[in-house]
Amino acid sequence: MKFTDKGPPTTVAFILQKLKEHSPNSGELVGLATLAISGGVLLLLTGITLIVAVLSLIFIVPLILISSPVWIPIGGLVFFSGAGALSVLGVAAAAETVISRVYGYFQRVNPMGSSQFDDPGVPVYDTTEYVMDVTISS
Repeated sequence: MKFTDKGPPTTVAFILQKLKEHSPNSGELVGLATLAISGGVLLLLTGITLIVAVLSLIFIVPLILISSPVWIPIGGLVFFSGAGALSVLGVAAAAETVISRVYGYFQRVNPMGSSQFDDPGVPVYDTTEYVMDVTISS
């Protein structure tokens, strides 16, 4: 159908044709259905999670408040025991490092990784020796 000077035709067939042109294909419909289903499931799971969290707070907080005179000393004991154990382990690791370095020093053992470093004067000596050989031979 063509447009006339009076404007677009308003027949039912024209409207149905335009709707059919703009309707989504089957792939788009499957994608939309998948999006709606997965979004609904995620929304449902979010709601369940929030409801369980609120209900658990309603029932657990009074128990925590009633038993707090027991939990606070236990928490302090666990915290300070853990801090003490970590401090002892840190001091032991530092002592082991110092002892192994002192032992290596007295045994004249090179530290790990020292083999990759040459004597700093060797490259200079090699270069000067090479330059002297070249100048003497020419």
